Amino acid sequence: MAAEKKAAVGSLVGTVVQSTSTTSFLVFKAKTAELLSQHQVELTQEFPKDGWVEQDPKEILQSVYECIARTCEKLDQENIDISNIKAIGISNQRETTVIWDKLTGEPLYNAVVWLDLRTQSTVEILSKKIPGNNNFVKSKTGLPLSTYFSAVKLRWMFDNVRQIQKAVEEGRALFGTIDSWLIWSMTGGVNGGVHGTDVTNASRTMLFNIHSLEWDKELCKFFEIPMNILPNVWSCSEIYGLMKGGILEGIPISGCLGDQSAALVGQMCFQEGQAKNTYGTGCFLLCNTGQKCIFSEHGLLTTIAYKLGKDKPVYYALEGSVAIAGAAVRWLKDNLGIIKTSEEIETLAKEAGTSFGCYFVPAFSGLYAPYWEPSARGIICGLTQFTNKCHIAYAALEAICFQTREILDAMNHDCGIPLHHLQVDGNMTKNKILMQLQADILHIPVIKSSMSNIIALGAAMAAGAAEGVDVWSLKSKNLSAVTVEQIEPQIQATESESRYSTWKKAVKKTMGWVSPQTAENGEFTTFSSMPLGFFIVSSMIIFIGARYISGIP
Repeated sequence: MAAEKKAAVGSLVGTVVQSTSTTSFLVFKAKTAELLSQHQVELTQEFPKDGWVEQDPKEILQSVYECIARTCEKLDQENIDISNIKAIGISNQRETTVIWDKLTGEPLYNAVVWLDLRTQSTVEILSKKIPGNNNFVKSKTGLPLSTYFSAVKLRWMFDNVRQIQKAVEEGRALFGTIDSWLIWSMTGGVNGGVHGTDVTNASRTMLFNIHSLEWDKELCKFFEIPMNILPNVWSCSEIYGLMKGGILEGIPISGCLGDQSAALVGQMCFQEGQAKNTYGTGCFLLCNTGQKCIFSEHGLLTTIAYKLGKDKPVYYALEGSVAIAGAAVRWLKDNLGIIKTSEEIETLAKEAGTSFGCYFVPAFSGLYAPYWEPSARGIICGLTQFTNKCHIAYAALEAICFQTREILDAMNHDCGIPLHHLQVDGNMTKNKILMQLQADILHIPVIKSSMSNIIALGAAMAAGAAEGVDVWSLKSKNLSAVTVEQIEPQIQATESESRYSTWKKAVKKTMGWVSPQTAENGEFTTFSSMPLGFFIVSSMIIFIGARYISGIP
């Protein structure tokens, strides 16, 4: 019996999407952006101490290989030849920091995740090194001196992990954000793996000069980071190396962008003034500012948007970063048990129809843009005896939208041209109540892409358009698989402003809850400095309140 003839599908591009909570591999048609196959796995997050967030780099790498294998199996079941995959793109959670041994290929410590707060004391110490010149770091990187970015995580690891200190001394250590770890491992690892990154990820380390597009010697000296551990930096769209081993052996990795830059590309925001918001673990609003850096006066970051080819110009963006968006929903599920699955929050919120005056500010990791206030902590206020878990679920969705409003206001001030609509993407855009709330609170239309994983599409576009691959035109208007839905505001502007004003009052109440210690371990003083009786009474109140909210008798 003759072998079954494979379906003719044309050139395909695969994309690894490595986020904080999941890893995925997706395969697109290069001409239409039709999604043919995908597989996703959830990842473990570790919280060894209060404010610490870690992940196992080996688990992340294994999840990538698993997703690739399962996706290719699905393609085979659909009678699609995987030899049609011509390129692989990578998009990743940014700032998360990995150090590994180049001789053994083993990570020297868990990955320290972008949300991690252990470095607050490190930030305090570094801040004292530049009194009166606080613009030193920001002028070169577009970033404030904050726990968010990779350089301070590196500094903490150097100061606190003897295994890393020894590897650095012996010239065995390599540093990278998640993309670098994956690229090095997937192109051979200890057997000739490519140690590289792209300009968008490099621009989030606080060691990269966004003007010269090079690692900055002064910054490395300031943070006391040896430059020999840093990866090579390329554009977002060129061949980094070839896959070694596995089912996709020999296929070029030819696209790499930090996840938020990938979303900007996937949303086709190639013109100055175009903006998108992505709803994931956090929430990230980027506005393309063209080939010039605009430095914010309202708490936003200046970052590299993309550089789509080694001979192409670099484009910049203003960015507003919200630490906790989908993570607030996960907290309601995992910590309070209000919901059993993340999708249930829409059902609860719909049942309430309103927060009934309840406001939830999920400042679990302090407040990011536009405040940059590490001392803030989460708060739920406006509670009455009538408040139940449905109102809190509704307030959690509102919180995501209010935080976006704060960023959009700052962006409108910095750019001088108010946005007339907002393009959105990300897993949470499937939540219809969230999208309607966002349109109402912004009081402008929200334009939702039919493709929730637009990040994957952006990385695929960059990979497919790379020189030497050339199966995807970045200027193509024929992405027929991608459609949009427009959600219009349904409330009066006065009501929107009233609710937003109350939210701002709630935000003020989160400030100054903790004071960073200058101890080497980077922990925070919280209940440890309080009387035992206060701790016991507080714990009882929290326990009883959680039972009441969850409906437990």
